[in-house]
Amino acid sequence: MSCQGYPSDVSDEEWDFIVPYLCLLNQDVPQRKHALREVFNGLRYVVRSGCAWRYLPNDLPPWAIVYQQTQRWLRAAVFETMAHDLRQVIRQLGGREPAPSAAIVDSRTLCSTCESGPRAGYDGAKKRSGSKVHIAVDTLGHLLALSVTPADQGDRSQVGALCQQVQEVTGESVQLVWVDQGYTGQNAALEAAKEGIELHVIKLDAAKRGFVLLPRRWVVERSFAWANRFRRLVKDYERLPDTLKGLHFLAFASLMVKDLVNLILSS
Repeated sequence: MSCQGYPSDVSDEEWDFIVPYLCLLNQDVPQRKHALREVFNGLRYVVRSGCAWRYLPNDLPPWAIVYQQTQRWLRAAVFETMAHDLRQVIRQLGGREPAPSAAIVDSRTLCSTCESGPRAGYDGAKKRSGSKVHIAVDTLGHLLALSVTPADQGDRSQVGALCQQVQEVTGESVQLVWVDQGYTGQNAALEAAKEGIELHVIKLDAAKRGFVLLPRRWVVERSFAWANRFRRLVKDYERLPDTLKGLHFLAFASLMVKDLVNLILSS
């Protein structure tokens, strides 16, 4: 059992939901020397605190054990599956359809580090080198799809891939996607239309003064703010883009499972 000594430690109620996804083998197999729950707590500690693997506290499993098990989970896409199931359950508990009919797409640029440097590109708009994370979220801000590219790749180039991912995980239920003016253009609209999605560009008033709350656009910006709570995701510390993608799904799954437990306990 967990000592619940860190804010990243999973609670008993959360663990009851999470454990079926993480058990690639039985929990009591002879070769397992550390409790699976403590290994997962170690992973959440790394992602939440942003520390290096070798800086894991001594009262958590050895960093090599946590790292190796994390790679197994990432290869099995358990965090993507967990996030998609959590999203459907939360939507149903809120009186919504399990699969959304609309989504919001945007991107953010993460500064590169020594580990991610070889794939870094220069984002002229943000004036920084790094990787660009393109995401699609539902109208509640829950993660639907994500791709990682060098920062010099434009937003419009990823519309087709994101829309395809969105339709795969939702059963082709999404009909409308809101985007900002960076996605303006016929090519982006055509790529979305191939997947049966209408691309709606939300334009900013040229005469605006100060901060303006754009319809639907604030949802995806809030999702980026949620991701920033996990310090490992503030910069691109990962050598492989698939690792960065998987850790984003872990972060959103961690937030959603907490929301799910609160919903159940309050009902």
